[in-house]
Amino acid sequence: MQIFWFIPTHGDARYLGTSEGARQLSHDYVKQVAQAADSLGYEGVLIPTGRSCEDPWVVASSLLPVTQRLKFLVAVRPGLHQPSLAARMAASFDRLSGGRLLINLVTGGDQAELEGDGVFLDHATRYEQSAEFIRIWREILARSHEGRSLDFEGRHLQVKGAKLLFPPLQKPYPPVYFGGSSPAAHELAAEQVDAYLTWGEPPAEVAKKIADVRAKAERHGRQVKFGIRLHVIVRETDEEAWADAERLISRLKDETVIQAQAAFARMDSEGQRRMAALHARARNKAPTLGTDVSSLPPEGAQSPRGGPSAIGRSRADLEISPNLWAGVGLVRGGAGTALVGSAQTVAERIQEYAELGIDTFVLSGYPHLEEAYRFAELVFPLLPVNVQQKLGGGNPGGPFGETVANLYSPSAVTPSVAAPRDPVRVSQS
Repeated sequence: MQIFWFIPTHGDARYLGTSEGARQLSHDYVKQVAQAADSLGYEGVLIPTGRSCEDPWVVASSLLPVTQRLKFLVAVRPGLHQPSLAARMAASFDRLSGGRLLINLVTGGDQAELEGDGVFLDHATRYEQSAEFIRIWREILARSHEGRSLDFEGRHLQVKGAKLLFPPLQKPYPPVYFGGSSPAAHELAAEQVDAYLTWGEPPAEVAKKIADVRAKAERHGRQVKFGIRLHVIVRETDEEAWADAERLISRLKDETVIQAQAAFARMDSEGQRRMAALHARARNKAPTLGTDVSSLPPEGAQSPRGGPSAIGRSRADLEISPNLWAGVGLVRGGAGTALVGSAQTVAERIQEYAELGIDTFVLSGYPHLEEAYRFAELVFPLLPVNVQQKLGGGNPGGPFGETVANLYSPSAVTPSVAAPRDPVRVSQS
């Protein structure tokens, strides 16, 4: 099991949808989050992409010298990047980082944003272009180890004599991750990528997606790994976790939610449509993920469970599957669900996804610095992860926890302090 964290290059806060308790985005802050993830034993970090974010390649490059083992999942964008240039960028980053690059292939689903970036292709055509892009990218990098060039002529992209003089450290190329929920996305994943990522849907829906991608991959004679993108709200008890989940959205105004949901409804992303539909399902407005989110009831109507508004902002409205909470997606695009509960509860839910075939978990929490520590300290010990912490195990000269009574190391078995067997002489220093 591989656990990734998240670098919040679009901002961070204690409450969603408000500047109250918010943090200024700075390099110093993202460095703190990256170094925390590195020292705590996370496998890597996802760096988001889009016009609401700082550029992921610039951010990832800036974090290389301040981290040691952390891997970076960085986006390539067909239509924004040319495949040959993206291959050179990837090879340089991979070499200079010592093989710490992972690639996130992002086709994009916000038509307004894409047009602002000069991409005017429809959904189907974008996937055709993405398939050609990643094929060229992969071939250039794979051939670079033998000094060979590539000629390719597709419907959307062409290269002639494309050659990379300095190959990547990883062979044949840094692993490619990709997420998408449409049939075209599943076909692309099955044919070309190394790991398919899904957003946090209920386990039954995730199982269907895994089965479909796996069957398609087998027809291509390939095997694909699977991952999931989730937020986490983990506390000492289930009650504390749910209280903090509701606190996270406690400053949200109804008009903010309505505006956000309207923006999501305009996107042509199948994954975003499925995220939005989870809210309708939670309000008992639809039995499946086929809900038309434009049919939301008017603001002010009561939810079937007596929630505060038509949007539904209570635990009862937004728990769409045991401990899977859709509150984050009220105003956040992309991944909109969180696992909520005690450490034991969250670990059990993660294990349920693992049993479906998920081996990579890309997680985040608000605020990202504190929650990186909280999740690692509470949940890592309950999961089958290979964590080589610098804190303690990686630093044998330093304490792991606060020294007890100026003399004893804290117990690794129980948090309670046992009385010493022998009399203790306490120095007066």
